[in-house]
Amino acid sequence: MSPAFRTMDVEPRTKGILLEPFVHQVGGHSCVLRFNETTLCKPLVPREHQFYETLPAEMRKFTPQYKVVLIFVRFADEFGASGNRETKEQGVVSVCFEEDEERNLCLIAYPLKGDHGTVDIVDNSDCEPKSKLLRWTNKKHHVLETEKSPKEWVRQHRKEEKMKSHKLEEEFEWLKKSEVLYYSVEKKGNISSQLKHYNPWSMKCHQQQLQRMKENAKHRNQYKFILLENLTSRYEVPCVLDLKMGTRQHGDDASEEKAANQIRKCQQSTSAVIGVRVCGMQVYQAGTGQLMFMNKYHGRKLSVQGFKEALFQFFHNGRCLRRELLGPVLKKLTELKAVLERQESYRFYSSSLLVIYDGKEWPDVALDSDAEDLEDLSEESADESAGAYAYKPLGTSSVDVRMIDFAHTTCRLYGEDSVVHEGQDAGYIFGLQSLIDIVTEISEESGE
Repeated sequence: MSPAFRTMDVEPRTKGILLEPFVHQVGGHSCVLRFNETTLCKPLVPREHQFYETLPAEMRKFTPQYKVVLIFVRFADEFGASGNRETKEQGVVSVCFEEDEERNLCLIAYPLKGDHGTVDIVDNSDCEPKSKLLRWTNKKHHVLETEKSPKEWVRQHRKEEKMKSHKLEEEFEWLKKSEVLYYSVEKKGNISSQLKHYNPWSMKCHQQQLQRMKENAKHRNQYKFILLENLTSRYEVPCVLDLKMGTRQHGDDASEEKAANQIRKCQQSTSAVIGVRVCGMQVYQAGTGQLMFMNKYHGRKLSVQGFKEALFQFFHNGRCLRRELLGPVLKKLTELKAVLERQESYRFYSSSLLVIYDGKEWPDVALDSDAEDLEDLSEESADESAGAYAYKPLGTSSVDVRMIDFAHTTCRLYGEDSVVHEGQDAGYIFGLQSLIDIVTEISEESGE
């Protein structure tokens, strides 16, 4: 007779993961948080969650990987002997805010309520080996425990938080006025670690998320977040360009007021003319030792020529144009365009396109060296205007192009949608073609 088994309950609170601000977020209003080195999380929007779970196979290479959480539930018999374990899969975690020992509010991720046990994070790739499971960490510095309930915390610190909220509003107003920012960094130090102190948009989104959760603490302190691939994890100094794609940004479910607001933004920006506008930018200019940030408010004001200049600036290192990146970018944009032209009924309203590359300089090579020392250099990597130095050539893997943000995406597969579209997303594809044309112009004008 089979022995009776019972679940060994493991209190999720002891396995919380401290979520950190994602320092490379340059656009969007939704808070993106760092779960671990290769994984991010963001507030769950049912429509976006549905998109990732029904994503066409040929689009996967152009979107972040949707991560899967494996809940390992261990069993023991009535005598305490360990037994087999079962697994549950999900791509969602529960996030709440808690107070640390210094009375700072932090966002903590736990398994969803009712899912007890240890948690592993894996990619939803068929070829992902089991040995690469990332354990749900239980290190001391990731464990936060508090005896105070959210209601008690809010009651105790109400006055203090109102003052912080007022100060935060003032900081965000300053951020709007300072649409392009430059920061000098120490070249000798760890440039990547310095980014966390500078990125104003990441700070803004993180602070706003905390503020929203604090304001709702009386009624709610548990939020669902989805887990996604951190596209910047393989770059030492990520340069990130966030482009709002398409000629229309409002979803079919938008209110009249919101639709009118989004239409106005498109009409007053490059969205209406070329189907794309700058939503945010972070670029490291190694030649000057500066970090440059551009936010969406500046992006909306750009003319078509201004957009082209911003794109040129994104690929410029402060000394020369990174021309070796333009070919791979064009290749990926062309491939993405072909994929989207085959997608029936999809509309990617308010979706963005990320372009990412590494701003860290490769070792310089003197151009007057012996010929055999230059064999590894492609023709396009030799920067004649720079004179004495050039970058080592990089393959197509050196630059990434991905679609993100699908909270307003629609498709005939989404049965609850009242509006069903036919054919391609012409507005998005128009924006892609405009982008291809402009990058091509930059490439040709730079002498590639």
